[in-house]
Amino acid sequence: MTDKQHAECSDGEDLFGDYDSLLGDSSLLAKLEQADALASDQAPPPPPTEDFDSCREAKRPKVEENEARRSVSERLKTALRCNAAAPATAAVSRSAAAKEAALDSRVGDAAEAVRARADDLGPFFGLPGRVRELLFTLRGIPGLYAWQETCLRLECLAQRRNLIYTLPTSGGKTLVAELLMIRELLCRKNNCLFVLPYVALVQEKVRDLAALGLELDFLVEEYAGSRGRFPPVNRVGRRSLYVATIEKAHALVNALIEEESLGRVGLMVVDELHMLGEGSRGALLEITLAKVLRLGPGTQIIGMSATLGNIGDLQAFLKAENYHDDFRPVRLEEYVKVGDGIYQMDAREEDSFRLCRRLELKYSSAMLKADPDHVVALVTEVIPQHSCLVFCPTKKNCENVAVMICKYLRRDFLGHRRAEKEVLLQQLEECGRGSVCPVLRRTVPLGLAYHHSGLTADERKLLEDAYSAGVLCLISCTSTLAAGVNLPARRVIVRAPLVAREALKTSQYKQMAGRAGRAGLDRQGESILILQEAQRQQAKALLCAPVEKCYSRLLAEDHKSLHALILSLVGLKAASHVEHLEDFMRGTLLFVQREHAQVGVEDAVEDAVGRSVQLLQLKGLLHVREGELQVTPLGRAAYKGCVDVLYSEALHRDLQKGLEGLVLNSLLHLLFLVTPYELAAACKPDWMIFYTQMGSLSSKELKVFAAAGVPESLVARAAAGHSVSKNADVAAAKRAFLALVLLSLLKDGDVWGAAEKFQLSRGFVQSLLASSASFCSRAHYFTQELDSLWPYCSLLEALTRRLSYCVKAELVPLMEVAGVTEARAKQLHAAGYATLTHLANAEPTLLVQTVAHMSRKLAHQMVASAKMLLNEKAETLRQEADHLLAVPSDLPG
Repeated sequence: MTDKQHAECSDGEDLFGDYDSLLGDSSLLAKLEQADALASDQAPPPPPTEDFDSCREAKRPKVEENEARRSVSERLKTALRCNAAAPATAAVSRSAAAKEAALDSRVGDAAEAVRARADDLGPFFGLPGRVRELLFTLRGIPGLYAWQETCLRLECLAQRRNLIYTLPTSGGKTLVAELLMIRELLCRKNNCLFVLPYVALVQEKVRDLAALGLELDFLVEEYAGSRGRFPPVNRVGRRSLYVATIEKAHALVNALIEEESLGRVGLMVVDELHMLGEGSRGALLEITLAKVLRLGPGTQIIGMSATLGNIGDLQAFLKAENYHDDFRPVRLEEYVKVGDGIYQMDAREEDSFRLCRRLELKYSSAMLKADPDHVVALVTEVIPQHSCLVFCPTKKNCENVAVMICKYLRRDFLGHRRAEKEVLLQQLEECGRGSVCPVLRRTVPLGLAYHHSGLTADERKLLEDAYSAGVLCLISCTSTLAAGVNLPARRVIVRAPLVAREALKTSQYKQMAGRAGRAGLDRQGESILILQEAQRQQAKALLCAPVEKCYSRLLAEDHKSLHALILSLVGLKAASHVEHLEDFMRGTLLFVQREHAQVGVEDAVEDAVGRSVQLLQLKGLLHVREGELQVTPLGRAAYKGCVDVLYSEALHRDLQKGLEGLVLNSLLHLLFLVTPYELAAACKPDWMIFYTQMGSLSSKELKVFAAAGVPESLVARAAAGHSVSKNADVAAAKRAFLALVLLSLLKDGDVWGAAEKFQLSRGFVQSLLASSASFCSRAHYFTQELDSLWPYCSLLEALTRRLSYCVKAELVPLMEVAGVTEARAKQLHAAGYATLTHLANAEPTLLVQTVAHMSRKLAHQMVASAKMLLNEKAETLRQEADHLLAVPSDLPG
């Protein structure tokens, strides 16, 4: 101990009484041994092909040298034990003090040596060579591109400064982010947060990273939909990679701020950074980044995108440097088609169009009438040997194009990979409980399919996997596919410069065209934009104009995102006065873009903040006490549950009213309460179907609707085509209709059946289920903060679980695993893999043999995901046990 410590402690205190448990931690001893080896400069450098443990072992002194001079850790352990066992009255001799001083000095020097090499645990960009081996073994990646190596060696990364890097689609951006996160997890021992825009992308990334996490000893935790724990478990000795959607990332950051543990997140990576400019989700992303910048100064931020038009604004906002490269692993050739001519943009030509060739396929008059844009000619030049994506403006157009192409394909397309296409149809039938979409039943045998939000998630996944494997050679799809999953093609056809009825944006076109070219399979990719003669000028702007600028959405939609930001800042005690709020706003993208506002942004921000505070006070979410802003219990519930400020009053009112006569002999009452308000607002129910289904309800269930403002007479009038009273609560009626859909789903577990019964697309029905599960989870956190709503806490927790999976109870453990669908869970259960432990200990080769239609890759992914989930649950239980057994810090005496 130092002299200062001796002076401050009484003689009778046992300062080291609990050090045995600390020194029993092998990871701590390993670090001390490593520090000793580094300080003595006697450890040989780790071989490049050794794994992480081997690298650590290689830095330790030899056993003989340890016997000769004893390691730092042994000396420290002995010294601590001697101190603990020494009598309270024993004086510290001069020789002991000298030895202790020497030991302190050596430990300090070793620690400095460790800190000096904290980023250098191995030869692979500071990572162990084991990581390089795993990339090849698990991903088939033999090496990095030159730009990736350059980026990983940037000085700003070494100095932990923020970075934005931009490259074309398919350039390998994500791999760089993954290596940076692995380095943060292994070398700096910090947690990481990986933010992705869509649930499907989060689940895909969780599956991909699970095997790496198992090999390198870090946890991969999913935060999407209704999944995720708030606050996250603070794990001792284990680091976590949180993979989250934008919404869940915001909730996670709030929880970490409240726990004062945001500093444990060393790195935050944001994919598709251009999402900052897209609607309320963009505003939420801006809020999350602004909080991390202000309240987590030790957290490094990495943003990446393929399409950023105003990089300077984003650099100023994130205080980041920029790295840009035009690299594409496969060259992209961009064309436009007008009439039967294929053109390239060429500024040297008079009209900027240079004719490359004419289409050769001869069309009959009937064929030309059915396919005036020559789509069949364009696709048959590449399929079935190569893949093709056809982007269409609407969902209906996707289906029509797929059917139209099938009419004119040669019959020999049926023989191409026939057996695998038959298996795909069987899988589609299984996930549809015996039903297959008539369009898919017609197109799949020819190797074609469509892809849009009207399909269920299981159907989309099956089609995506079949396309990636080459079983399907063409998919007609909407623009969402370009921004969602990674499905490259030899040729991309953009059916029209439209998305629905809106003109196609340059950024959207770039994402679509960027899907052309499959690395490792093609030497080049082609994109063809189909135009009418009158659209030539539009094409010039689309192909040659810079990508649209990304503007802050913080004040959009009646400032609702600003309301949420202010409420959470006050609730998290990050601001207690209006001046604090205005100061925080100066760190937002909105403030950076002041030159784009119609008035001076500083004035506009002050005005907007003032009006927002007044509104929050009016809604009972904030109040002022002795000049200080404070959240009310309702305000705290709203921000803790991430409930929209505009709906918080209605939710509280509905939940309170529900307690007056809560009906629990049916799920209908609870389902009505957790039906999302925003989804109901966009719903257009079939009133006749609604009235018919109400006829099957019990008297108590009808009373639930009547008490909610939806009497049977209201629905009857609407079903008869009569106008309803102006005082009628149509919004509540729409929620009641959707609650009936949810009730049908939970009773039968059949998305197809519910879609047919209520005349809705099965994609919408599944989206309703997912949205309701998420809203139910938020309502659960909402009720936890309000004592008067305590009866809901357990009820909503159980209901969230049922809505999240909507399967029989015995399948729920398997459904928790990333990549397991209901049909797959049934197969696994029938094969004897009934629990998470069964699946985690399964042999992938045996899975392939015993479970029908199971690919080797999927088997390995599922086993790895199950192991990761099991590790996560076990770690949580260990943490809870340690917490229970720990001696309270405030123990009397």
